[in-house]
Amino acid sequence: MGGVFAALAVVLLTLGGVIPIGTYLAPVLASLPLIVLLAELTKGLCLGWYAVVAILGATLCPDKETAFVFVFLGWYPIARPALDRLPRLLRIAAKLLLFNLAVAALYALLILVFRLEALVQEAQETGFVMLLVLAFLGSVTFLFFDLLLKRLSLLYQIKKNKE
Repeated sequence: MGGVFAALAVVLLTLGGVIPIGTYLAPVLASLPLIVLLAELTKGLCLGWYAVVAILGATLCPDKETAFVFVFLGWYPIARPALDRLPRLLRIAAKLLLFNLAVAALYALLILVFRLEALVQEAQETGFVMLLVLAFLGSVTFLFFDLLLKRLSLLYQIKKNKE
């Protein structure tokens, strides 16, 4: 099961560069199998699955931004259950802090280490205020992703309990 899901995730990451929204949609879709894997396997095996998909995605995916979005954020479904045990306001703050730190580290790596000139040019053309707006919208979108993970996990648990 893990191997099939890993292959699916790598294919999704590889196809992520085909359409512009795929840069962000493909890593989200590639991380969704973790809902099933977390319910069926141990956390250690799920971390191994994430590591394999991250390495294969970074190696095989032609769009490095898509691959590294998964590398920096694909672990989140594994960490989410631990974060959900925090009190509500602290939980939201911790999730947003982790997301924004991961995104900042991701783009720092892509711009400073990998020297992706398209990202540098895009950031210069966008302007500082618009980058702040995009960061805010990314945080809001992340909260919706978190809600999606929660609801899909509940649906899977209900289905599993009925069987």
